[in-house]
Amino acid sequence: MALNVLGTDLIACCYEPLTGFYRDGFCKTELEDSGTHTVCAVMTKEFLEFSKQQGNDLITPIPMYKFPGLKAGDKWCLCATRWLQANKAGVAPAVVLEATHKKTLDFIEFTSLLEAKF
Repeated sequence: MALNVLGTDLIACCYEPLTGFYRDGFCKTELEDSGTHTVCAVMTKEFLEFSKQQGNDLITPIPMYKFPGLKAGDKWCLCATRWLQANKAGVAPAVVLEATHKKTLDFIEFTSLLEAKF
């Protein structure tokens, strides 16, 4: 079982919309996940607009990839580096620590995650 940033078993981030690199609801990661989609975050309008401005539109649905598009309040597995970038810009979304994979700690300090706890 994968562990979260608290050192306990990783719980699911979200099943609706279905998130995770493997689209299994979990922010799990392996070598093929080059983006390290490990941060379970609660989307905000500010973050979604920021991400779109950075070239990653998470708002617009893409049916061919079964991507519904996200809205404020949705939980989603974010790339650790995108969350860190948003945090530095002051628009990082809240984090569900129990659903955030321990690999995140390779990129983000635990105290930063704790300050953003959902």
